[in-house]
Amino acid sequence: MRCPQCGVRDTRVVDSRDLEESAVIRRRRECPSCSARFTTYERVEAARLVVVKRDGTRQEFDRDKLADGLAKALTRRPVADDAADRAADEIETELRSSGLSEIPSSRVGALAMDKLRALDHIAYIRFASVYQSFEDLEDLKREVDSLMAEHAVTPKKKGKRA
Repeated sequence: MRCPQCGVRDTRVVDSRDLEESAVIRRRRECPSCSARFTTYERVEAARLVVVKRDGTRQEFDRDKLADGLAKALTRRPVADDAADRAADEIETELRSSGLSEIPSSRVGALAMDKLRALDHIAYIRFASVYQSFEDLEDLKREVDSLMAEHAVTPKKKGKRA
């Protein structure tokens, strides 16, 4: 590592610490020439992940875009504030662990729907209505019926008011 004071390349590490659950290493360094001390941070550079859209175009995977979409679906729902970020992190980890550099957008969407289905049914329906481009109420009803059948949920009956 080059010294920022004098430019000498041979600096020595004085101290190292893991940060952010070992994703980053903080190193204190010292220059043997001018005795200047400075800090460097090392992090693993993740391989590039490309999403292949339905029309064949390619776009670099954007975790923030995914988290924003999940957060919109989870708006005003009774889930933890960081639920969208955690879900986006889990989806990104799963995509990267696949070992592929190009992922179809349908895979990203399916993973997002799975996460939302587990988190909150209303958020899932919100996301599905946009992602699956429901044409009419019948499409929406089919999805809600499928969700209810899957979880064997019976609708709550509202009492009549006098």
